[in-house]
Amino acid sequence: MDLVEHVSHFSQRMTVHSKDKTLMCKVFPSSLEPVAMRWFDGLRANSIGSSKELTRTFGSHFITCTRVLRPIDSLLSLSMQEGETLKTYSDRYWKMFNEIDGDFDDVVINTFKAGLLTEHGLRKSLTGKLVTSVRQLMDRIDKYKRVEEDQQLGEGKAKVIP
Repeated sequence: MDLVEHVSHFSQRMTVHSKDKTLMCKVFPSSLEPVAMRWFDGLRANSIGSSKELTRTFGSHFITCTRVLRPIDSLLSLSMQEGETLKTYSDRYWKMFNEIDGDFDDVVINTFKAGLLTEHGLRKSLTGKLVTSVRQLMDRIDKYKRVEEDQQLGEGKAKVIP
């Protein structure tokens, strides 16, 4: 687990009690998983004086668990491989997308489209009828994935209307 996400999630759940720093320290261990709980149990009695010090010490110990965000240009390196299904390509793409911080809808749309094989029907559809949001892109991808899955199952020759 990413330590920044963990502390943020804990703080968010405890918002109504954020003024009670003693309570924050006492409840914090209940949010920990086994490895972190062993660390916490190993702390010397009275070695932590505040909730701020607790989160700082926690962060120092689990610094290697911090997720490093990728730059937006990481998406440029992704492309659909010959013989790869749309589902596999889009799964790889969205996994990388989720590791990028920021709001770059136009870049996301263009890099996904550019990564598709030139002859792929979805690429042709995205070129002919533009999408303007990531949500629209995901909807269009889902339509084409369903067609691809139907064709793989031999359940007919469905056709997507762009």
